[in-house]
Amino acid sequence: MRGHKLDPGLVQIYTGDGKGKTTAALGLALRAIGRGLKVFIVQFLKGGFDYGELHVLDRLPNIEVRAFGRGRFITASGPSKEDLEEARKAMELAREVVMSGEYDVVILDEINVAIHFGLVSLEEVLELIRNKPRHVELVLTGRKAPKELIEVADLVTEMREVKHPYRRGLPPRPGIEF
Repeated sequence: MRGHKLDPGLVQIYTGDGKGKTTAALGLALRAIGRGLKVFIVQFLKGGFDYGELHVLDRLPNIEVRAFGRGRFITASGPSKEDLEEARKAMELAREVVMSGEYDVVILDEINVAIHFGLVSLEEVLELIRNKPRHVELVLTGRKAPKELIEVADLVTEMREVKHPYRRGLPPRPGIEF
């Protein structure tokens, strides 16, 4: 069953150095599909890695996910040509999905990090926000959200690390961190 159209669709940002930005966006996606809304998630920098959410999202109705990237962290030496190509493909798909108006909620996971590393320009994201269809809820995740995005967003949540088991040397755990 098709849900209602959002009026208006807003812009949300989940940022900060704490854990939970993607998790919060996925929670929103579950809530949206539970109400019959259509969701599309474009993951920047996450292609080629086995994230737990990918094992179940393809079984749910009204939600699509596409992951781009090499599945590796970008080091101090900067992004590779492949990183740039993957980000370009992700941004082209993001623009196409948002502007189609077919989806009610579009999540651009880790786009803030893609902007930070120069894989995607801040201006093209601002342009996407300015031109998105009125009913589309746009969710941007990732550390280091630029102040210009924070200024135009309707909702900004900053995750702040207070304590994390990484600091004790505990490695990432499947099903919790990925």
